[in-house]
Amino acid sequence: MKITEITRYNIRIYNSVMRLLPQLGKDVKLPTEKHFKRIFKSKNSHFFIAELENKEIVGILTIGTYDIPTGTKFWIEDVVVDETLRGKGIGKELMLFAMNFAKSSGAETIELTSKPSRVAANQLYQKLGFVIRETNLYRYSFK
Repeated sequence: MKITEITRYNIRIYNSVMRLLPQLGKDVKLPTEKHFKRIFKSKNSHFFIAELENKEIVGILTIGTYDIPTGTKFWIEDVVVDETLRGKGIGKELMLFAMNFAKSSGAETIELTSKPSRVAANQLYQKLGFVIRETNLYRYSFK
């Protein structure tokens, strides 16, 4: 298996994202092709794939960064491993790659959120050293 940062749009990657993202849950909003292309134009988005030797994309992960007065924030988002291949270490390899990327990019910390119902994912994050923070997460919807 190979983990790679993707820096250019291609239809094969987009089709894989469209196959994998729904595995996050029923309420996941799928990106339009136009929106997905914008990810690669942003200096604040870093998109990674896990690819088998046969070139099948079996996992994805995005790191978003942004600058605020207290420093640069690094967030892991949209981590998905194909449900037929979970439990084989792909998620762990994706996460370790992302963590090393963030550290080499100057991160002091990296954050993520995960639904409590994603038990295996939450266990993995804790095994990797992520600590649950006591905080409130708020969302305001314009719809």
